[in-house]
Amino acid sequence: MTPDVSFEFFPPKTLEAAFKLHEAVQSLAPLAPRFVSVTYGAGGTTRALTREAAQTLHKTTGLRVAAHLTCVDATRAETLAIARDYAKAGITDIVALRGDAPQGAGGFLAHPEGFDSSVALISALKAEGDFNICVGAYPEPHPDAAYAGADIDHLKRKFEAGADEAITQFFFDPVHFLRFRDACAKAGIDGKITPGILPIENWESAKRFAARCGASVPAELDDAFAKAARDGREELLATAQATELCDILIGEGVERLHFYTLNRPALTRDICMALGLEPRAALRNVA
Repeated sequence: MTPDVSFEFFPPKTLEAAFKLHEAVQSLAPLAPRFVSVTYGAGGTTRALTREAAQTLHKTTGLRVAAHLTCVDATRAETLAIARDYAKAGITDIVALRGDAPQGAGGFLAHPEGFDSSVALISALKAEGDFNICVGAYPEPHPDAAYAGADIDHLKRKFEAGADEAITQFFFDPVHFLRFRDACAKAGIDGKITPGILPIENWESAKRFAARCGASVPAELDDAFAKAARDGREELLATAQATELCDILIGEGVERLHFYTLNRPALTRDICMALGLEPRAALRNVA
């Protein structure tokens, strides 16, 4: 069985980056993703860029586009106005997140007139219009989790508030996702939970990213990348590692995979094709 896939991109900050984003989408679009998503920066720093990138992709590619929306540094009215703008542009898929505070802020602090949680944001979006809402999920404890099982309880509240699907933070060991999926089912969560996959473009950067989001780093994988670096085989190892991870998940009944592409399509494309995905669609002409 070949999985359904989706791809995440971040919005460009320069003209050169905009061309790279276009090239990345063009490279992966033939794999016929369920959707592509466009992220927010920490602290909402790319809010306008996210909106522009999402609307441009929607207009020019023919792909289903999901736009990230967070609670950070905005009033309820401002946040819902952005959602309405997306709906007017034909984008009704939203990735609704609490969001990360700006660097140095010492943790999330709700705007005095803003949403205080992703649950509140999800409820408001469902009341606002016919949005398809994706939310975040954490196979390993979120850094802000107050107790064991908090992430499962919080995810259940998200689905009860109206979420349609959850996409997990990345992980390196499939056991983390499989145990999390089982625990969610035991807790009465029956919504779709899609594993998030991070193709490892740079191992040192991936480890720093993992430390920030609470993803554990297997010692054997660290050793393997150290050896691969000495032999110049990092790319080969990265492809093999992610392909094996995905293959195990598929063998355990996972039907959907979400790739964090970092706007670098080659490794993600190679992994998808190793999993048996064949190019099926051409990107529409881009103005």
